[in-house]
Amino acid sequence: MSRRSRAREVALQVLYEDDLNPSRNPAVAEEFVRRRLGNDSGLIEFAQSLISGVRRNRRELDQMLSERADNWSLARMAATDRNVMRLGAFEILYTETPARVAINEALELAKRFGAKQSAQFVNGILDRFVTDKNSDKK
Repeated sequence: MSRRSRAREVALQVLYEDDLNPSRNPAVAEEFVRRRLGNDSGLIEFAQSLISGVRRNRRELDQMLSERADNWSLARMAATDRNVMRLGAFEILYTETPARVAINEALELAKRFGAKQSAQFVNGILDRFVTDKNSDKK
């Protein structure tokens, strides 16, 4: 597992916790990130940028995920899948990470933490972000 993959994994864990416990003190998450990433400042900064970006853009990300997930409401999705897709969509839309890398990283997280069909589900929805992004450029 690459170092950045490890940072994404920790970011996913924080986002999952945010989703299930929205009133949790953010300082707890910051300490968790530092502890899990061994005080590696570059990785901590990367993980925190993903976490804060998803938090800041969550309403918009959720709206876009809902639009692309035919016949699935966000509430019906498994919390793990929902947060993997938020993270992947954020990277595709708001970072310099190549879309294919963002999707591959999301698929690995879905395989590791999700159910049997999670990777296929996540791939189908995140692919629509890439298709939409590419059609916007034309």
